Order: sequence, then structure tokens, then C-alpha cells
Amino acid sequence: MKQIFSPGSEMTYEKVITERDVAAFESGVVHHVYATFAIARDAEWAGRLFVLEMIDTDEEGIGTFVQVDHHAPALVGETVTYEAVIDELHKNVVGCTFAAYVGKRLIASGRTGQKILKKDKLQALMKDLTSP
Repeated sequence: MKQIFSPGSEMTYEKVITERDVAAFESGVVHHVYATFAIARDAEWAGRLFVLEMIDTDEEGIGTFVQVDHHAPALVGETVTYEAVIDELHKNVVGCTFAAYVGKRLIASGRTGQKILKKDKLQALMKDLTSP
């Protein structure tokens, strides 16, 4: 694992909201706005951008948590800017706060966490889950 970041390091990610990002469930579309679950997915990606630069070829990141506070709606076609900041970096744990904006309007904030593991350890864990 490369130690190239420290607490306070920042990463920015931009996402254009599409139809696949709206609040829809088995029963259909609930609201034609950016869904909280899509925000969680994209917030995790913003934090994962750090991990992708930190991992060695024999390592992979795995998500450990996502916390989202959804403050305001955002519409299909709008661009969301995620600002992720490392707030925890301890051994193989990478924690980030994030804020998501459309323009200057805060639409969401929260935290995400990931661990960096050796690929063989991760594969062994997955194998254990599928073994009878």
C-alpha cells in the first residue's frame, strides 16, 4: 500500500445525473430526482479514488460503510461535484468525509470507509462465503 496521502488530502469527482440515478424501486419511480442510494454509490466512488492510487497490484479496496445526509434534491442532467477529504488513515483503513454540490448548493454530505486488503486474503474470504 502506497502511503501517498494523509488526513486532509482532497479529491474531487464530478457526476452528471442520469435516469438510472433517480429514486426508483420495484414499484417504480418514486421521485424523479437523484436518489439517496445513488448518492451513496457515488460518494463511495469519490473515496475509492484515493484507494485506487494507494493500492499495490496485489491489493484491492473493499467498502466498510457509507453514511449519507441528503440535504436537497438534484435533477437529471445536473452536474454534482463530490469533494472527498481523508479524515482517517490508519494502517489499511481509509475514511473520508464528503460534500456533494450542484453549483454552490449542498445536496449531500457524510462519510465513507474502505479497507485495503491483499487480493488473496479477499478471495479467501469470498471463497469461505460460497463454500458449503
